Amino acid sequence: MDPEFETYLEERKNRLLAWLRTVVSDERIVDAFRKVPRTVFVPRAFAAEAWTDRALPLGEGQTISQPSMIAMMLDALAPEPDDRALEIGAGCGYAAALLANLVREVHGVEIRPTLAEMAKECLARAGVSNVTIHLGDGSRGLPEHAPYDCILVSAGATRIPEPIVLELAPGGRIAIPVGDDEDQLLKVGRRPLDGGDVVWTTSVHCIFVPLLGA
Repeated sequence: MDPEFETYLEERKNRLLAWLRTVVSDERIVDAFRKVPRTVFVPRAFAAEAWTDRALPLGEGQTISQPSMIAMMLDALAPEPDDRALEIGAGCGYAAALLANLVREVHGVEIRPTLAEMAKECLARAGVSNVTIHLGDGSRGLPEHAPYDCILVSAGATRIPEPIVLELAPGGRIAIPVGDDEDQLLKVGRRPLDGGDVVWTTSVHCIFVPLLGA
């Protein structure tokens, strides 16, 4: 890589990390962004924009999410080192890689075969070994590995899918965008330690690609 381009990317990365420190309360999340090379997960044509705080196209109408939005969702999940996590709508695997730096293991579900393979390749190139990518309909959850302490839904749902919520462990947390194609709200849920019904709060406005499936 050209030394001037490397310097440019490093400067952009440092500016993004500084911005993320104003967005989240957990420095471990900023450290995860520092460790995970976003350049590995974006198409080569967008390498120069890898460290900008915006979503970038992946193909097939899908995107790699805006870093600050991922950071806010991770902060809302309050991941712990021994947690088991599920990500719905894994895309290229970037959010799963970040989550993998914060928890023990991550299961990612992607409905598009091309993106599922891209995610596996990108995760391998980034040296992330505690993420398993599954090809399937994430709107149905991933019951064979449930329950999960953290569930990150990286796609917008018109309503909260009950099969996913049922897979949340006692004390577990879930973050999911809910709304239509033009406006969504980030919903954050927590299941009580006694295993009771999930308690929901509403966070920021956001826009994600639609959650496909049943």
